[in-house]
Amino acid sequence: MSFEVNVLAFFAHPDDETIFAGGTLALLARQGARVHYLCATRGEGGELGEPPLCSREELGEVRERELVCAVQTLGGRSLTFLGYTDPPVGAEGELYPYTDNLTFLAGQVAATIRQFQAEAVITHGSRGEYGHPAHVLTHQAARIAVESLCQSDDGHPKPSLYTVSANFSQHPRPRLVNPDDPAHLVLNISPVLQVKTQAALCHRTQHALFVRRSSQEAGRQLSVPEAIMRLESLHRAFPLPDNPARDGLEDLLRPWQFSP
Repeated sequence: MSFEVNVLAFFAHPDDETIFAGGTLALLARQGARVHYLCATRGEGGELGEPPLCSREELGEVRERELVCAVQTLGGRSLTFLGYTDPPVGAEGELYPYTDNLTFLAGQVAATIRQFQAEAVITHGSRGEYGHPAHVLTHQAARIAVESLCQSDDGHPKPSLYTVSANFSQHPRPRLVNPDDPAHLVLNISPVLQVKTQAALCHRTQHALFVRRSSQEAGRQLSVPEAIMRLESLHRAFPLPDNPARDGLEDLLRPWQFSP
């Protein structure tokens, strides 16, 4: 089965797309969907690598190249950066959003949805996975954009909104679950696990952080391939579950529905 569905994957930082939805996005591309990527920042506030692979001043440019690599690996059609600056992590590990102008951000997202005639948008969950304020902000902007477009009768597609790391009992990384977002799709991404792994390997500056967090949760030292989640989940945030989706995305992904 193949659908020519236009999908917009909107995330806060380079590597979010791969960690939370790399398998899903690779499966969609394999099935013929046109997947376009929108990233709010270049991840300037992230890790430099262990040992450092670049300077703090160079990190944004380096992570931009890393995301280009990942998007190509996942079969994406295009990549757009909104150009926001990712704030550095605070002295006590504090995390920050990248803008305080939610209305303007939502307008940018809506314009990008229209540009690519996207019928489905995939983004962060309502709790920002592990509570990251930038992830929560990205989710809020996507929701406002989708809901506003669905109220318009201008002939453009009325997109659906899906969010990542949705809640289900066997989630492989409980720390990353969005507890208020029940899963409508749980996917076994085994057919594209190697693709997701290669996309993760593109994000070289972030490997140490990714492995460190995953190893802490697993209780043992993991490699990058071992840290990759084999199950991914989506919550349909809009239209609400009692209304049918209009986009074909769920039918496209159903062959990989996980059965415990």
